[in-house]
Amino acid sequence: MITIKKMEERDTQDVLEMMRDFYDSPAILHEVSEKVLRRNIAACTGDHPYVEGFVFRAHGGIAGYAMLAKSYSTEFGGTCMWIEDLYMKPEYRGGGIGTQFFQYLENTYKGEAVLLKLEVEPGNTWAIEVYKKCGYRELPYMEMIKEL
Repeated sequence: MITIKKMEERDTQDVLEMMRDFYDSPAILHEVSEKVLRRNIAACTGDHPYVEGFVFRAHGGIAGYAMLAKSYSTEFGGTCMWIEDLYMKPEYRGGGIGTQFFQYLENTYKGEAVLLKLEVEPGNTWAIEVYKKCGYRELPYMEMIKEL
């Protein structure tokens, strides 16, 4: 049985290990420092108003984690929930945790948010199929950034 819980400070080491694996994968296009990873966890376990962290527990341990960032979408006229990170340990992949998490988000934020949004590496065809199965569709935007 999988349970979805808010990330807590006691989850830091487990989440940090999973984040290292995720951020070293082809899903991330640039290097992310240990300092940034720790700051992200601290934001999730603290009282930061724009980010929430979740852990997926199974069999007494952590099977994965997710981070959600809140913003406002002028295009859709309301709060947007960005699924920033979604990671499952290899032995839990394909077991329906992601699908369960998407349903959790829809139930939890219905009425508060108008949009759930995520990014995916174009070559990650397995994840893309899962997202499509859950009702997500592609937006053909190119994203641009400038780091400060």
